[in-house]
Amino acid sequence: MTKPLADTHQFFLTAPSPCPYLAGRKERKVFTHLVGPQASHLNEILTQGGFRRSQAIAYRPACELCGACVSVRVCVDGFRNSASFRRVTKRNRDLVGRMKEPEATSDQYSLFRRYLDRRHPDGGMVNMTVLDYALMVEDSHVETALIEYRFRGPDSSFSDRTDGELVACALTDVLGDGLSMVYSFFNPDFDDRSLGTMMILDHVERARKMGKPYVYLGYWVEGSDKMGYKARFRPQERLTPQGWKRFE
Repeated sequence: MTKPLADTHQFFLTAPSPCPYLAGRKERKVFTHLVGPQASHLNEILTQGGFRRSQAIAYRPACELCGACVSVRVCVDGFRNSASFRRVTKRNRDLVGRMKEPEATSDQYSLFRRYLDRRHPDGGMVNMTVLDYALMVEDSHVETALIEYRFRGPDSSFSDRTDGELVACALTDVLGDGLSMVYSFFNPDFDDRSLGTMMILDHVERARKMGKPYVYLGYWVEGSDKMGYKARFRPQERLTPQGWKRFE
């Protein structure tokens, strides 16, 4: 009998390093390469099993004595668009989002640099060059897209050439059962617009129109300011040792 694809793939374990989410803890990751003709199929299986993608690598936490990182996916059916979410949508009604091929551009990189320098000056990505950024966007063997959010131009309904300034971007994998938000960034000068929340809401609506039941948000970490916001998007499913469990 043929073994499942994930069982025949080679996995590796990283050395311990400081946890980026919880002070005083160490993290380890298990990872594998997403290359070749089966990459998209493997990415589907691993994402449903709690893995995340970074370029041609799929990874998930494998920390001893700690299970704080919990995979989260928003349930599109029944998603509750709260009053605060409606305010965010209204605040950003002058923006238009367009899903494009994953091709890096100079204005994307400029926005990416501003975001890192202001929001994550001590993060692991702060030294990424324009070439590193291009590899992050374009080095993919799976079905992925880049969604650009720009100010709406006078003729945006007819042509993307009339769209205005780029204010946010989301690198997103397109899966059979949903959209997986790989990485997103935005103009830090527009804090009052809640652009991170706006992009998640937009992905929920896109998934709904595409007939896909989930939006994968990556890891929710209780007690972490960086990841705590993900609990707001409900109903959602969290991956437990017993499988995906729905939280209303």
